[in-house]
Amino acid sequence: MRQVALVARDCAQVAGELHQAFGWPAPFHDPGVGQFGLTNAVFAAGDTFVEVVAPAQPGTTAGRYLERRGGDGGYMAIFQVPDLAAARRRVASLGVRVVWAADLPDIAGTHLHPGDVPGAIVSVDWAAPEQSWRWAGPSWTGRVPEHAPGGVTGLTIEVNDPAAAARRWAAVLGISAAGRGDTVVAELPDQGQRLRFVPARGGRGEGITEVTIAGLSAKGPWMIGGVRFAGEEE
Repeated sequence: MRQVALVARDCAQVAGELHQAFGWPAPFHDPGVGQFGLTNAVFAAGDTFVEVVAPAQPGTTAGRYLERRGGDGGYMAIFQVPDLAAARRRVASLGVRVVWAADLPDIAGTHLHPGDVPGAIVSVDWAAPEQSWRWAGPSWTGRVPEHAPGGVTGLTIEVNDPAAAARRWAAVLGISAAGRGDTVVAELPDQGQRLRFVPARGGRGEGITEVTIAGLSAKGPWMIGGVRFAGEEE
């Protein structure tokens, strides 16, 4: 899991709250998201990334998500895979629709339809060199800058059917899921990361509701952009 995105009505406000809470370096603003009618801010959290996106024009997918969820919240989870062709074959075999794909010499991405993978927009991406990440801007393009330790270690995703959603995400990612009833967990064992699926609450529908991050210097948790941020111990 390399990047998680929040969607907000006011990108600058939520980005400012993240910067104030965690002291992350100034974010990268990607002009490329303009093709989706968005503005954004991408923060480096260790060698993973937390992004905020906001609609910049009417009729965007992000704007419809804000309306459906009744406000800011978790929006997207991007997973880096070593073999993108194999991941794309796996996605196709599951009948999952692709809503956007890009293939550049040093990075590639595949956004999946949230109707087929419930709870968020899931993307499977590839990068070369492996530690680089063009989506985070020039300093991460083709190289790895100096960065703080830590990073995103887990997500909580509220869904209507936790067991079914966990199985679906696990199948897409080629991992396993365990548990039954109200909480089902899918582990990314090589990275020490965890996806936790729980029942949707509060009438807001499905979405990412919590992000856990290692190496936070301050005590939390914090509610920012409709998402609970917490250290691993909290």
